[in-house]
Amino acid sequence: MTPDELAALHGVCFTAHPRPWTALEFANLLNNPLNFLLTRPQAFLLGRTVAEEAELLTLAVAPQARRQGLALALLSEFAATAQARGATEGFLEVASDNAAAMALYSGTGWDIVGCRKGYYAPGTDAVVMRRVL
Repeated sequence: MTPDELAALHGVCFTAHPRPWTALEFANLLNNPLNFLLTRPQAFLLGRTVAEEAELLTLAVAPQARRQGLALALLSEFAATAQARGATEGFLEVASDNAAAMALYSGTGWDIVGCRKGYYAPGTDAVVMRRVL
């Protein structure tokens, strides 16, 4: 997927918080060798590994393609890719009002380890989650 395609899909998936990322932001992220992009038709995951930690930066699945296992497949590939890059644990943050994402992550072994109060505008908390890889 190109930065423009990533930004278009991200824009459909994230309309409030976090705000959609631009094509330029995706291009800059993809130019960083610590970052990696995993894709499926109508879905993608962008991750980063630094030393023994991996961070799930964003996961987007087109609304019409949800509940078909794409996110599960990407999360599994994230874990495998991060491990291959030397990571032993993963982190992510998710908006506290995103019940579907919270359920997905909790159901795949991610545990809540923190909260960033008011991180997203307008005052929505970011829930920090961790998973042993």
